Amino acid sequence: QVQLVESGGGLVQPGGSLRLACAASGFSLDYYNIGWFRQLPRKEREGVSCLPKSGSTYYADSVKGRFTISRDNAKNTMYLQMNTLKPEDTAVYYCAADQYGSSCDPRVFHDSWGRGTQVTVSS
Repeated sequence: QVQLVESGGGLVQPGGSLRLACAASGFSLDYYNIGWFRQLPRKEREGVSCLPKSGSTYYADSVKGRFTISRDNAKNTMYLQMNTLKPEDTAVYYCAADQYGSSCDPRVFHDSWGRGTQVTVSS
């Protein structure tokens, strides 16, 4: 069964850090473009960061310098390290993988999505 499962979300104070993890099963992440997306209440899902099989890593302007995407092929897991978190980072975060998605746009990631993990940044 092809599956992505996120973990690591929670409540953190402004300026704090969280690391999200996304474990894949049923397929090998190293053959896929991977990405993290988020959705705020009443807003469309947006690309946060994407790491293609080859090419440049993408970061949304709002997270550049604060977030880092990575993958561990041996563990078949992707990560999103989030530092200096701000209240506006509060959202449900999703991981996704696609063999052909050529941009960090949720509309081009079709192969597999996680169910999401809530990140709340609040004092």
